[in-house]
Amino acid sequence: MSFITRLKWLMRRRKKYPPDDIHRAGDLAEMRLAKLSRAVGKSNGWKIHESVRIPDPDGGRREIDMVIIGGNIILVVEQKHWAGSFRINNQHHFIQKRKSGVEHNHDGVADRIARKARILTALHVERLGLSEDLLPEVRVIVAMTHQKLEWPKIPSDLSAEMVNEKGFLDLLKNLNPGPANEGLIATMNGFNTWDEVHMNGGLMNKGDVLELGLGEELENIFSLRGAEVNAQTMHKRGLFSVFDKTPSSMKIKIGEKNAEVILACGAMMKMHVVGESAPREIPWACIDKIILSKPAEEWNRN
Repeated sequence: MSFITRLKWLMRRRKKYPPDDIHRAGDLAEMRLAKLSRAVGKSNGWKIHESVRIPDPDGGRREIDMVIIGGNIILVVEQKHWAGSFRINNQHHFIQKRKSGVEHNHDGVADRIARKARILTALHVERLGLSEDLLPEVRVIVAMTHQKLEWPKIPSDLSAEMVNEKGFLDLLKNLNPGPANEGLIATMNGFNTWDEVHMNGGLMNKGDVLELGLGEELENIFSLRGAEVNAQTMHKRGLFSVFDKTPSSMKIKIGEKNAEVILACGAMMKMHVVGESAPREIPWACIDKIILSKPAEEWNRN
């Protein structure tokens, strides 16, 4: 390997990808609400599922911020961590006014999450062939969690309940859903979530990892997996590492299988990142760690 190639490899390992502040604030707020929900809802038996992805009959997949189950009750939750204020017009479009004075129309926030709730419920009912008397109770909730958000009057015919953070946590604390429903638990365990690829510098890419790009043997294990994948990379980024023949390595766990991998110069992962029109390659030299979801069950795939 030429010195120029080694130098380029080092520069790639040292490159930093800072987080997107707007999306990071939303992600942190979602993690906070999920953590609080687990703590508050534990005594009543609520089970928290984050970033649940469901197949859309119109194509693709849709994400639900949080699905909480207890007994035969399903809480389908959309979280918004908006600052400033918002209003809801006659078409039930949510129009956020940021502190800068700029307005942004988020369209039908409540209508969208209500539709996702219907899709999820239909999958559960169809999977188990439930009769009318065994249908779950479904509550659709929009949780506005920013403490300083100014609220408007909420239309009485909105397709979701509107609560602030305290109101949402009080709901979990005060509502006892009864004994666990094993069929509902099994349904929720059949969904998957986004894959996460954490970059050097703090940026997190969410989406679907399509190929690891680490050789045929590992690729076969990955494609046939039935469990989550976790991996932590180790990169030497000091100036003298330019002379190291193996400056990058990784410990990876796929289900019960563990492996230590030497990351070659130019090794690339293939990923379809959320919001991008097509998959792209991501250099392993720039990746700090990955957390990849288990695959969805067969009945839950489009």
